[in-house]
Amino acid sequence: MTNQLMDCITNPVKCKLLLEIYSQGKTTAKHLADTYYDIPQATLYRHLKKMLNDGILQVVEETQVRGTVEKSYALASDLSEHMETVLEENSGELYMQYFMQYIIGFAKQFQAYCQSPNIKIKEDMTGFSLAPLYLSDDELTSLVTRISQVIDAAKHNAPAPERKLRTIGMIVSPAEKMEP
Repeated sequence: MTNQLMDCITNPVKCKLLLEIYSQGKTTAKHLADTYYDIPQATLYRHLKKMLNDGILQVVEETQVRGTVEKSYALASDLSEHMETVLEENSGELYMQYFMQYIIGFAKQFQAYCQSPNIKIKEDMTGFSLAPLYLSDDELTSLVTRISQVIDAAKHNAPAPERKLRTIGMIVSPAEKMEP
C-alpha cells in the first residue's frame, strides 16, 4: 500500500482529495465536487474509484438519495501510522523517500501553475522563502503549533467566489552549519 499512498501524495488531484477526506474524517463525492469545483466530475470519480481499489479509501456509509446511492468515503487506514513506522524505524532512507514524494507532489502543482497561460504571480500571491532561525526545541514546537493552528482554522473555509484554492506546505529541517 506504500506505493499507492505515494501515488496519491504525488498526484495533485489525488492529494487534494486525500487531504480533504482526511480533514473531514468522512465525506461524499458531492462534498468533494463542491469543494474542488475545478476538478472535472469524471476525473474525481475515476480517482475515488482507483483510491478505493488501491485500499487507500473505504466506503463507510451508503445513503439513498433520490433513486441513487450516495457513498461516504473515509481513509482505509490511519495516515499517521505510516509516519509512525518511519519514526520507529528511524530510517533516513525511508524518511527521505517520503520527503521526495512530498517535494515532487508539491513541485508538480507548482509546475502546472508556472506553465499556465494565465499565470499572475503577484496577483495570485504565490511565493516561497527560507527562514533560518535560531530556536530551542520548545520554541520550535511552539512556532509549529501556532502555524498549525492558523492553518487548521482556515481548512474549514467553504469555497466562495472571492476565495482561491491554495496549497501551503511547511518543512522543518536542520540548517547547514553556519560559521560563527
